[in-house]
Amino acid sequence: MNNNDLVPGFNDEKDDSLKISLEKVDGIENAVLVILNGYIDTYNSVYFQKQVNKIVGAGLVNIIFNCSNLNYVSSTGIGSFTAFLKLVKPKNGDIVLLNIQPKVYEVFQLLGFIQFFNIKETIEDAIMHFKQDHTPGTTSVFPKVFSCPVCSRKLKASRNGRFKCSDCKAILAIDTSGNVFLG
Repeated sequence: MNNNDLVPGFNDEKDDSLKISLEKVDGIENAVLVILNGYIDTYNSVYFQKQVNKIVGAGLVNIIFNCSNLNYVSSTGIGSFTAFLKLVKPKNGDIVLLNIQPKVYEVFQLLGFIQFFNIKETIEDAIMHFKQDHTPGTTSVFPKVFSCPVCSRKLKASRNGRFKCSDCKAILAIDTSGNVFLG
């Protein structure tokens, strides 16, 4: 399927440092898989933002970013992902980051953004995230307020995943049920 079939005018602009392909995601309303190949830095982040704004403008607000071929993201690029999250949330959308390379994951982690994003390893996990989140009548344990098991600092988690305590810097993990673990 051609990118322009999903989002009219998507292929009008190109950037050699970041190639973006789109695929329809079956079974999820207003969803698209965005395949990123290259890197995102200060110089191409405007292009990246324009392209994703076209996607959201076309009504596709449930976005799975396949990052398996994304080999670098600067802090500006992470800021772009944060802006997309703020753009889709009011439209009942969400973002999943899929197959993040370890060095890219590390940048998200160092800047403290891991806790804001849904990060999945497989496309099936990403699809399940959207199906669970958009099932009427389901209740979530998040946001969850809890005490750090190391220093007892009161913390708040907006979703499951791994993050760092703001006081003692212990690495913590929270599962989908809201259980807190070291690690």
